[in-house]
Amino acid sequence: MNTSQTSHLTYARVAGFTFLFYIVAGIASLALGSESQVGDNVLSLFQSFSALVLGVTLYALTYKQGPALATLALTCRVIEAVQYGESAIFFAVGSLLFSWLLLRGQMIPVTLAQFGVFASALLVVILPLQLAGLFGGSMSWSASITWLIWLPMLIFEVTLALWLMIKGVNIEQWIMVESKQA
Repeated sequence: MNTSQTSHLTYARVAGFTFLFYIVAGIASLALGSESQVGDNVLSLFQSFSALVLGVTLYALTYKQGPALATLALTCRVIEAVQYGESAIFFAVGSLLFSWLLLRGQMIPVTLAQFGVFASALLVVILPLQLAGLFGGSMSWSASITWLIWLPMLIFEVTLALWLMIKGVNIEQWIMVESKQA
């Protein structure tokens, strides 16, 4: 295994772990609610840091598939990390772009990447409608419609996280892109 393959496997594993960490921090934050201000602040910090780590690692894995789209996706993840309140739309757009790049490069199984594009696009469409008071009203985690809307993304991210930690990404696509650019 060469250095490029090793670094891509490392990026994939870090991204996989970070996806799971991000999900656990988010669910723990929801479970705590506003009971513990210190716990909520720490969990928010963990989520923000996770968004940054995901942005950087996914960018490192996908930029050769589309540098401009990967940069935009990274930017969305950075805004998600620093924006309080309505950061979900930046999450959704960043996820859509990274999923598209993973699909385009066939870096993960095609059906998994397609599901990621679907789950992300669903959020990109529905979140602004919810902010406008349509499609179930404003987003509240106490509403079952919110959980239903986010369920495909949860399934995608957990599956992707496990795939990245166990299998990594298809490095053959990277090698082909690198040889075409050389």
